[in-house]
Amino acid sequence: MGIKSLVTGGSGFIGSNVALELERLGHDVVVVDNFQCADRNNLRGFKGKVVSWDISTPHLFETKFDIIFHQAAITDPRHPNDEETYSKNIEGFKQMIALANRDGAKLVYASTAGLYGNGPVPMKESQAKQVLTVYGRSKLKMDEMAEELFSKRHIVGLRYFNVFGPREAHKGRPASMILHLYHQMKSGQQPRIFNWGEQVRDFIYIKDVVAANLKAVEAESGIYNVATGVGTSFNELVKVLNEVMGTQLEPEYFSMPYDSNTYQSNTCGDTTKAEKYLGFKAEWSLKKAIQDYLEWLKME
Repeated sequence: MGIKSLVTGGSGFIGSNVALELERLGHDVVVVDNFQCADRNNLRGFKGKVVSWDISTPHLFETKFDIIFHQAAITDPRHPNDEETYSKNIEGFKQMIALANRDGAKLVYASTAGLYGNGPVPMKESQAKQVLTVYGRSKLKMDEMAEELFSKRHIVGLRYFNVFGPREAHKGRPASMILHLYHQMKSGQQPRIFNWGEQVRDFIYIKDVVAANLKAVEAESGIYNVATGVGTSFNELVKVLNEVMGTQLEPEYFSMPYDSNTYQSNTCGDTTKAEKYLGFKAEWSLKKAIQDYLEWLKME
């Protein structure tokens, strides 16, 4: 029998990619999802067990797990019900901690770079937090809960930066800028970006994020940035998309619709700690990742 792994949010963007890769590597994988904001098509080809369950409520698993990859959460920072975002994210994490305690399982969970707000870059795990959303507040609470357990069990938090890649389309508006701009440019429209395109993002490809999850299984307990360490402005992103797509579309600028107090103008992660203790360094450059992604989109 292979390693028994549980993936929560397993039909979502990151969860489905993790689940499919674990199965490819020979793990015995169980996926759970409430399927409210996910896409069952993301699990095409998956042969493991799929459980429909809201992880913020108790569930009795007969299987004893070796590893739990906890990706499930209400991730949209603009979700209309703040109380639901916070309570479901925290209760879900409590359920996973309880399950890890029951089974003696390793626990790897998704945190977020949103905790850094508009703090200094490159963003270090130890710097003061600037929580701009309730989603961020829930993830900070999860990180604080995890820190209390570091000496008691294997638990690793991964602070994802701006993830993009296959199986994200179901997210709609919160899907990556890369996907939205690609669709605009593919249809011949000018790519629309906020005035004046100098906002910066640390775009990281989903294949690197999956690799970080696998590294976390063998790493020291801790919380680590999952980033490339490279910041790309929106203007630069449009240039890369034009190169890859063979287009010459100029950006169309428009006023940012969000409150500047809740909008991160620059995300770029410090990768020192992840490289040293997680053994993780992103392998995909932005251009190569976009080329790979667009090939996948064409096949889809």
